[in-house]
Order: sequence, then structure tokens, then C-alpha cells
Amino acid sequence: MPVFNPVDGQASAPRRGEALLPLIGHTPTVPLRFEPEGLTVWAKCEFLNPSGSVKDRLAKTIISDAEERGVLKPDSIILECTSGNTGIALAMVGTALGYAVKILMSHTASVERRYLMQQLGAELVLFEATHGYRTGINLTLKMAAEDPRVFLPRQFENPLNAEDHERGTAPELIAQVPGRIDVFVAGYGTGGTLAGMGRGIKARYPQARVIAMEPAEAAMLLGECPCCHYIEGVAGGYLPPLLQSAPLDGEIKVSSAEAMTMTRRLNREFGLLVGTSSGANVAAALRLAAELGAQATITTLLCDRAERYFSTPLFDHGGSR
Repeated sequence: MPVFNPVDGQASAPRRGEALLPLIGHTPTVPLRFEPEGLTVWAKCEFLNPSGSVKDRLAKTIISDAEERGVLKPDSIILECTSGNTGIALAMVGTALGYAVKILMSHTASVERRYLMQQLGAELVLFEATHGYRTGINLTLKMAAEDPRVFLPRQFENPLNAEDHERGTAPELIAQVPGRIDVFVAGYGTGGTLAGMGRGIKARYPQARVIAMEPAEAAMLLGECPCCHYIEGVAGGYLPPLLQSAPLDGEIKVSSAEAMTMTRRLNREFGLLVGTSSGANVAAALRLAAELGAQATITTLLCDRAERYFSTPLFDHGGSR
């Protein structure tokens, strides 16, 4: 569709990507009523972003900022290490705006995430994550030093990651939840969501508690060593710099089994086709609701969609019924 130019009164062709970027953000928040428990938690539906995850916000903000600052050139290559969702989001936004995208991802990530990134035109490089995310981050730094065309979004340390949630996602949640927010709980990968949401919520409700959800098998904030777990995109064996700015009031551990069970409840009882990190977040939120009572308002995020988990234990129907 042509766009009217008020300067010269002529219609001009829309810029590539103009149809996509306005679709990111402004997601709804829904009350999840758990009848057996007699409790309700509030969940922001980030899986409804166009690529299917909360990471669309990060991709839009960081790439748009780089364009405004003139950092991105026609021959630039957007390069990032990711567990999958950020890679999909960067591939989507990068492709829509005409940039090449290269993604480094652990070979253990689900194949669906690989397919989605490649379908969006990204080049995928798999690596052996011997030291968690840090392995891939070091690889991106090496590749950037060798090629001046490379632009690094630096999702684990870029302050825009957290600022976007503080200025965007948090005010949305506050406006959508009736009354006061008592708790916000979520897992962390980059730490940007916890840092930004925590600051934004506490600016409106200073007494609100911000709780980090961690896999029970890899509760690094509680001083435990990272280990294998099945909650993709969370606690990748690395405490990211952005997490240091999160106003945390505590931590809560959720096992992979609990996360799977709750994800299936969300799928089958609520009709919400979300992934395992969403199930882990809601499991933590429901436990906090039980501790604090029905009068407390507990909030969290539904991070991504289920289609990127088909090859994981979440869809192992043999033992799930």
C-alpha cells in the first residue's frame, strides 16, 4: 500500500518492514483461573508477538536503534548467540528490514528453532556449548573482530534489552491488570526481562516483589552449579550482566518435570499453545499465589509458542497422559 508523503503531497512506496514492526508488542494479559487450586494468576501473552516470542521486542528495539545511529549499513551482518527465540526474532526483523542475519546456537536447541530461523533467511551456525552461553558469546566476539560488517546486538549486556521492557512491556502489564501488582515472577536468559519489568513495576508499585524463576536443576542464583534441564531458553549456564540490574527480591526453583506438567495444563485446560518456559513461569506464579493467598495479584509472562518444541520431551505423548 502506498504511503502519503505530507511534504510533497505524493504517495511513496512503504519502506520494507513497515508492515511488520507495528505488530510487535501491545500483547494482551489474561487471568488464568486454576479451579482445583482456587487461585488466579495473570499472564502477559508474549507468545502472540509475530515471530512467537517475547524476544520480538528486543529485536525491534535494538535493530531500530542501530539504524537510527547509522551503525547498520546495507552490507551489515547481524550476528548473535542465542538459544533460539532471539535468533528467530532477529531473523524476522532483520529480513524484514533487508539485513543479513547469522545466528550461533547450541547444537542442543530444538530443531524447530533452527528451521524457523532458516525459513526466515538466517544463516545458522551450531556450536558445542561447553561453557553455556559464554561459549557462543566468545565466538561472536571473535567473528566480529575478523569481519567489520558484523553488528552485534549483544542481547546479554545491551541496556536497551532491559529498557524496552521497563518503558514498554511493564507499563502495558500495569495498565492491563486491575488493581495493584504484588509479584512479578519470570525466568531469565539474558536477564533483560527481569531487570526491565522489575524496574518498571517497582516504579509504580514500590512494594511489589520481583522473583527470579530458576530451573531446579540449575539454580545458579542460589549458588548451585548449572546442570542439564529441559526448560529451553532459561538459565543457560551463565549469569548475564543485565541480571545484575534486576531488582530481585528472591528466587524460586521449578523442576523440568513441573514445567512440563504445567505447560501441558496450559495447552490442554486453557487452550494456550505455549512452550516450556511459559509453563515454568506459571508453575512458579501458582506456587507464589498459594503462599500469598487469593487476594494477592501474581503476574508472569507466557514467553513463546509451542511449535518450537515438537521434538522435545514436551510432545512425548507416550508418558504424558
